[in-house]
Amino acid sequence: MSRVYNFSPGPSMLPEEVLRKAQEEMLEYRGSGMSVMEMSHRSKEFEAILNGAASLLKEIMGIPEGFEVLFLQGGASTQFAMVPQNLFGTNRKADYVETGSWAKKAIEEARKYGEVRVVASSKDKNFTYIPNLTRAMVDANADFVHITTNNTIYGTKYTAVPDTGAVPLAADMSSNILSEVVDVSKFALIYAGAQKNLGPAGLTVVIIRHDLLGRAMPATPTMLDYKVHAEHNSLYNTPPCYCIYIAGLVFEWVKKQGGVAAVEKHNREKAALLYDFIDNSKLYRGTAERKDRSLMNATFVLPKEELTDSFVKAAAKEGLVSLKGHRSVGGMRASLYNAMPMEGVHKLVEFMKKFERENA
Repeated sequence: MSRVYNFSPGPSMLPEEVLRKAQEEMLEYRGSGMSVMEMSHRSKEFEAILNGAASLLKEIMGIPEGFEVLFLQGGASTQFAMVPQNLFGTNRKADYVETGSWAKKAIEEARKYGEVRVVASSKDKNFTYIPNLTRAMVDANADFVHITTNNTIYGTKYTAVPDTGAVPLAADMSSNILSEVVDVSKFALIYAGAQKNLGPAGLTVVIIRHDLLGRAMPATPTMLDYKVHAEHNSLYNTPPCYCIYIAGLVFEWVKKQGGVAAVEKHNREKAALLYDFIDNSKLYRGTAERKDRSLMNATFVLPKEELTDSFVKAAAKEGLVSLKGHRSVGGMRASLYNAMPMEGVHKLVEFMKKFERENA
């Protein structure tokens, strides 16, 4: 067996230890006589898996009392509708920060349900930086403020949580959740598609403050009401059972690494290795402003577009795959999610050095 180093922005690589554990338990889960994929979501075995995963996530993220963890479906894209449907109050107003394609999609969706103001944007420079947001810029009558904490396509991230005062802060944390320590108490709602750092595609995690439950707009479909899912312990309907099981294994893996703080240290070391090489290279150029660079998605370009295809094809032959950047930015994108080992980044940098010698 020969596994590649998968730099895909998502679905991304999972820790090998997690995959091996899942392989070991594929046919029979811990004496149950069946696979988790065959198990009733109402069974005591699955209830233990679900509750265990929620408990572990609360532990490793330091989620305080007063927050609910939900395991849902529909990806972050469904959350673009669920957030406004559940958080718009009597004012039906919200402030959004536009930092990339996914933030734009969230804004467009929210406008179907109320008044949305783009309070800050980095569109003027093709989303290469994170715009400033202060409490004074926030509408005190807004029902919530929405940000995207990491921008997968453009390779930028928030380096500090903005202060929105008494206005609840909602965040799409799909591509950097569990990558660094986060003070959950500064947020009212966090949501994340699983396919970056949490597990396989098909699961969406929502962390919501209890006082925001029960505020859904009257026309909100039952399946899109956070309170319904909270009251039924994420079991109102059949949840993505196997995805939750894998996520639980990932949470165990994070804890085994030393927790999120240890994972963050490793991620910073990986990112520094790659960025330091890019910054001192004569061939490669990073596209995001240095102060706002993502730990998870490193974007860089070559001086000639025709070199990009050559780079991607040559890298794949070396077992370095999914490096082609998004068309909005071009060039390359190396996604350094939690499961990417340091060895993979070392191999990428060595390949980049060789490609530079041959093409500079």
